[in-house]
Order: sequence, then structure tokens, then C-alpha cells
Amino acid sequence: MKKIDRGIQFVQQNISRFRCLVCNQAYETIEGHSLRCPNGHQVDFSKKGTLYFLTHQVASEYDASMLAARRRVLQAGFFGPIVQAINAALPETPQRILDIGSGEGTPLADLLKRHANPQDVGIGFDISKDGVNLATQLTTPAYYCVADLAQLPFTDAAFTAIMDVFSPSAYQEFERVLAPGGQLLKIVPNPEYLVELRHLLFKPTDRQYQYDNQRVLDLFAQHYPTATRQQIRYQVTLDDIDFNDLLVMTPLHWGADAEQLATAKQQGLTSITVDVSLLTMQKG
Repeated sequence: MKKIDRGIQFVQQNISRFRCLVCNQAYETIEGHSLRCPNGHQVDFSKKGTLYFLTHQVASEYDASMLAARRRVLQAGFFGPIVQAINAALPETPQRILDIGSGEGTPLADLLKRHANPQDVGIGFDISKDGVNLATQLTTPAYYCVADLAQLPFTDAAFTAIMDVFSPSAYQEFERVLAPGGQLLKIVPNPEYLVELRHLLFKPTDRQYQYDNQRVLDLFAQHYPTATRQQIRYQVTLDDIDFNDLLVMTPLHWGADAEQLATAKQQGLTSITVDVSLLTMQKG
């Protein structure tokens, strides 16, 4: 089956979960290669079967080379324990999962594989068209589209779980599309996330040498006082991961100058620390 036909088939089966951003009505029909709402507004499917829901130009800082490097690193299992922790938090019952800022798509595809319920529905979105196009290359039942987290093209209570791995948050929108009893599962980096790379690239006097996520934690706690927090910490050996890919996949390299990058590439690393928190909120 062609990608466009597969995409149309998925959306047709889940049409009630998508809503028009012009009039906020749920989409009703697919005519040809177009998704149409009751008021006649339409969005066209791309040749890859994706939908483009951005109503204004949004710049993505992640370019194609960065996303490709991230794909190679994540396919080597870099986020495996993180996805496993998210999966462990989910009920075994069929889930409707939304991946916020899904990037090149690997975490959502991995989660659906681990949850292994054939009735699961997984939708990922990102503002990066390059990321979504890369995601369509994965062999997965997940569906990916281009959208903005501040204006989600999904109906109220469409999802039973929202996963957010290192992406910004729009809590009002998240709450709108999350069904009662559903979970928001947000991954945030802890101060020692990629600490070896941080210290390799920067001097102790540089701002980037240390990282503090307290503001993000405080904001989540402010919105959800009863939320839980679970630390996930592990070491990743870099035997099967190209150090240059690791360097390129993270925004850390944006703040380093040419000399710092050259030194880091020359020295390299043999292992690195992944240290994150899983913040979980259950909607009442």
C-alpha cells in the first residue's frame, strides 16, 4: 500500500479525533486526498500520507541532518529505558496515545511496540516537516502529522495518554485533548543529563556547563500538585553510537564554538549519562 493510501486509511478510521482549526468542528469526511469538515474547510494529504495543520509559519530549530543523527542514535536504543518507563505507567488496556513534538518518530513507534496492544492508536506531531517526513519511513502503526502544540488539531478528550519527551508544553491544550482518567507523561532532563558531553564542550565558567530544570518542575507542580515524579537514570555505552551523531542530535552543540566542537570530536566519549524525570499527571 502506498504511504498516502495508508495515511488516508488511518485518518478515516480515526476521523473523529481530528478537528478543523478554522471552525473547531470535528472533521467529517475524506474526499479524494482531502480531509473536510462540515463547513467545507479542508486539509490535503501529502504524498507521504501526512497532514499539514500549521495555520502560520513556525520555524523549527531542528534541521534534517540533526534529525537524521537523532534517528540513528535513538534506533540504537538510547531512549529505551525512558520509553519502557512510560510503557510501564500505561494500563494494559487499549490506549489512544498522542506524542508531543514527535520529531523523527522513534519514541512513539517504540512505545507502541512495547505496549503491544493491537487496538492502540498512536499519533505523533511536530512542527518540523523534515521530522514528520522522516517518521513516515518507520515501519509502525503510528501516524505522524505537522502541527503546533499551541493549537492542536484534535478533538476534546481524543486521547487516553499524552507523552511529551523533552518538548515544550501547552497545558491548557493538553488537558483539552486528554480524556478523563487519562495520563500526561512528561519527560524532563535532570541536571546530570548528558553531563559528560556538557563538560566536554564547555568550561566551568560557561553558562552551559551546568543545567537546572527547577523552573520546569515548579511549573508542572503548579499546574498539577498531585503529580508524581520518577527518576530514570542509566549509562549508555557508545560502542554502537557514533559520537558525531550524539554531538549533533542535541541542542548542546548550538552553544559551542568551532574550537570547542573540534576538541570534543577529537577526545570523544566512551559512555554517557542519561538522567531524566518522568512526571505523571492523571486527569480527574
